[in-house]
Amino acid sequence: MSSERTTALEDIVQRDRLILLVGLIGVSAIAWIYTILMSVDTGHAAHHAMLAQPRAWSGTDLAMTFGMWTVMMLAMMLPTAAPMILTLAKISRGQSVSTNPVAPATGFLLGYALVMTAFSGVAACAQWGLHQASWTTMAGESTNRVFAGTVLLGAGAFQFSQLKQACLHRCRSPLWFLMTQWQPGTLGGIKMGISHGRFCIGCCWALMALMFVGGSMNLLWTAGLAAFMLAEKALPGGRTIGRIAGAGLVVWGAAVLGTSLLAAL
Repeated sequence: MSSERTTALEDIVQRDRLILLVGLIGVSAIAWIYTILMSVDTGHAAHHAMLAQPRAWSGTDLAMTFGMWTVMMLAMMLPTAAPMILTLAKISRGQSVSTNPVAPATGFLLGYALVMTAFSGVAACAQWGLHQASWTTMAGESTNRVFAGTVLLGAGAFQFSQLKQACLHRCRSPLWFLMTQWQPGTLGGIKMGISHGRFCIGCCWALMALMFVGGSMNLLWTAGLAAFMLAEKALPGGRTIGRIAGAGLVVWGAAVLGTSLLAAL
């Protein structure tokens, strides 16, 4: 009888994980499809020329940029949060067979999305300010080599900081996070999602700033950063990958600043 109960519990857990995994893949896929469509649209020569024009932003421009950043952040960050959400569901179900693991996992996802949305608002305002200063185009691509070099250098240096490593540790260790931050129920899930989202932003904000170098509407740049952040958080050698990338960014940024200085002489 005990063996039958164990088997039934394992089946239920596998079903829960499958439901959540399909849901996460679906949401991520929708966000990526929208991101791709935006990139294809801005790839048209006429539209791109319009974006490059140094004109003042309207309220509609700011709202659309905020929406673009929100969708893009969800597309980039949800896959990196999948291990945490699936582990949360497993632990929730393990507490009681009658417990619905989807509720705290859904709450976690909501809290996580709220943090990504808040960060998107900051990023959209930053893009507006950079464009007003004529440092980027409306598409978010840098037009100032000193600015670009500084961002590259800063993002590379941040890869070696204690704050980066502390936040990355929490992002890479779902079980450790849940053991220290656990809160029951849907509301608890929302609070955990907000907490984990803050750690993810603390880990990746400097990398996100690189969007202002290659362009916030550049699909290849977006996909490359998303792949790197996923590798850094999920792969066994993620920390080493992060440090190698950090060294490369420092060299790249120094080279850009160096050439800018020589050109000014």
